[in-house]
Amino acid sequence: MSRRNFLAAGLGGAGVVALGAAGVASGVLPGGGVVRRLGGGSNPQAFVPDAPEGRVGLERVYSAARGREVGLFTAVPAGHGFGAGLPVCLVLHGASATAADFRPFGLPRFLTAAVRSGVPPFVLAGADGGLLRWEPDPASDDDPQRMLLEEMPQWLSERGFDAQRVAAWGWSMGGYGALRLAEVRRQPLRAVAAFSPAVAEGDPVFTASAELADTPIGLWCGLDDRLLPAVRALAAALPVPPAVRSYGEGAHTRVYWNSVTPAAFRFIGEALTASSET
Repeated sequence: MSRRNFLAAGLGGAGVVALGAAGVASGVLPGGGVVRRLGGGSNPQAFVPDAPEGRVGLERVYSAARGREVGLFTAVPAGHGFGAGLPVCLVLHGASATAADFRPFGLPRFLTAAVRSGVPPFVLAGADGGLLRWEPDPASDDDPQRMLLEEMPQWLSERGFDAQRVAAWGWSMGGYGALRLAEVRRQPLRAVAAFSPAVAEGDPVFTASAELADTPIGLWCGLDDRLLPAVRALAAALPVPPAVRSYGEGAHTRVYWNSVTPAAFRFIGEALTASSET
């Protein structure tokens, strides 16, 4: 069974749409037709699971592609040691964050909670991408996209992770960057999960969307997010319907993103362990 077909079967059919289910505590997509109020108020920590961290790292590494040292974050789910041989989900931050924020955001706890709920284990890894939408800066030699394409695989391999099984997840600017990475990467990503991606009709994500035909895509966006029309347009423009389209109560905030992280981690974990046969 192909990776895309596996995901379609596992999620109850291609193009699963979850409307108004952002506040479901389990974050599991099947049966997501139940509408609940988004809990937690304005406190994103209300959604961070009460689960232990596994091995978490924050290192300084030199990126020739960016011409500077960058922070490199890694997280292994609790109970999986150093994460040797585990597949990887790249984490692409938004404009207001850096890799140093991933631990305070609770990402290692989300990861352990996902694995304990039955999601196949994987590693999170992310580096500082600056303010460039994860694309080359024509005015300088700063190229965070090249960092992900050329340097990140080596960094992952050096730490014992499986650099051949890779997905990408990002929010806002990072969601845009994750989609662009999938479009330009020679080896298809196993999946892309994009939260409120900062896309606009006519931008490179739209014009190169044909390159996403072999990549399972998950799109999440709050109903009060100003980017919602563009995200809906992107879902319609993709050459293959997205594996997940989830438009739930919330805005362009970490409260909303935290509320849907469990669903995204399930999507990512299943994609990373599905067959790569086509």
